[in-house]
Amino acid sequence: MNGIYDEVRIALHAIWTRRWLALAVAWGVCVLGWLVVSQIPSRYDSTARVFVQMQTILPSGMDGVPQVAPMTVDTIRTTLISAVNLEKVVRGTDLANTVSSDRDVADRVAALAPNIKIVSQQDNLFQITTSAATPKLARQITQKLIDLFVEQNLAGDRSKTTQSLTFLDQQLASRQKQLADAEAKRADFQNRYLGALPGTGSVSDRISAARSQMSQVDGDLAAAQSSLAAVQGQMAGTPATVAGTGGVAGAAGPARARLQAIQGQLADARARGYTENHPDVIALKSQLASATAAARSEPLAGGSAGGSAQNPLYASLQSMVADRTATVASLRMRRSQLQGDLDLLNSKLSGDPEVAAEQGSIDRDYHVLKDQYDALLKQREQTAIVGQAQSQSDHVKFSVIDPPTMPSKPSAPNRLLLLTGVLIAGLAAGIGAAFAMGQLRSTFATTARLEKAAGMPVIGSIGEVVTRVQSGQRRHKLKMFLGGTAALGVAYVLLLGVEILQRGLAA
Repeated sequence: MNGIYDEVRIALHAIWTRRWLALAVAWGVCVLGWLVVSQIPSRYDSTARVFVQMQTILPSGMDGVPQVAPMTVDTIRTTLISAVNLEKVVRGTDLANTVSSDRDVADRVAALAPNIKIVSQQDNLFQITTSAATPKLARQITQKLIDLFVEQNLAGDRSKTTQSLTFLDQQLASRQKQLADAEAKRADFQNRYLGALPGTGSVSDRISAARSQMSQVDGDLAAAQSSLAAVQGQMAGTPATVAGTGGVAGAAGPARARLQAIQGQLADARARGYTENHPDVIALKSQLASATAAARSEPLAGGSAGGSAQNPLYASLQSMVADRTATVASLRMRRSQLQGDLDLLNSKLSGDPEVAAEQGSIDRDYHVLKDQYDALLKQREQTAIVGQAQSQSDHVKFSVIDPPTMPSKPSAPNRLLLLTGVLIAGLAAGIGAAFAMGQLRSTFATTARLEKAAGMPVIGSIGEVVTRVQSGQRRHKLKMFLGGTAALGVAYVLLLGVEILQRGLAA
């Protein structure tokens, strides 16, 4: 422990004996360091928080309406720090006082871009931070960026909509002219080659339509012939007259009238194809049996017995046979007409195939142009609706949550800390220089150190005798040293005061 204490005493003695060197080195390092710190330009940060959200009064699912999506940091940054915007910022703030040519403007734009930072704090909420040489300039730049962003988004969408409508109108006019030419060409072809042919459309389309109608007519004809055969079979087994129950044929009573009605209903059901097991047929047969019994017991209104009357069932079947026969004849005539149309169309197709090919090409061109025109017209209407919606409401909702701040102190550099660091570094450098010089030019402060270095015993030591004149000189030099050290501290305090004063003036 005593050895460590002695070493510390020796080191302090070596530094103290070279205190003037330590003071000079400290002054040199501090002056040089403080000069470097003073040359570092101050940077002031102005921040603002803005809320940006895309919105529209139209439903997002409507065709032609863009989906509402949150704006990203990259989108905001690309919009704000474009060369055009930064040039407007330079010319619209105090930076304009520092430029005299386009070259100067380009240099200011290049230096301004890295000093703009945009950070997304949460959905649609962004913080804009701008660094500048003065607080006022930093605030001006931030406010100018916000103004430019609002101006561009309010006018940009309407300009895009106008340009889109102009382009669509030009395309519609071109397609309309082409469509009119195609319609005229199609009408001329129809008049020259297909005017006498049945149907509409191309030859192939007319053949397909005729075949479809033919198939339907064949089905209807088969059903009508089957129904006619059924009615004729029913009629063949039905007598034309029925014998009376007494007297000469006279007026029929209520029972016979009911019997005739049931017989007519039963004949109509069988003509429709109902089987004998059909519920309606079974019910009519039951009613027929009871009506027959009632009719037989009912006396005739007049006349003598042994006469006969026309069978009402036979008369009904005759009417049905006539109706079915007319239907079959009509369907056969229709089938014959369709067959004639098919033969005519097939002969046209086989006799002049180039005409059919030309018509197919004309029809395809017409339909393609028609579809394009309809699509453009629909898109034009949707774009016009979107433009009207944007003119009635802002497409971008932009709100300044926190306006640009006026910084009261520089964000960089921290001169108070740097000045203190330079002072500490100067003192450390001075002490280190004095200690290093003591190690290079060794002296022996104690007999033990001399004995250890020489390897011989030291008999004794003689203390230093200082005269009164030397003592006065030493006191004077000590005062000068303390004054130099105090002056270093005073210079440090003055520099701190100047820095604080500059901050107040800048704010």
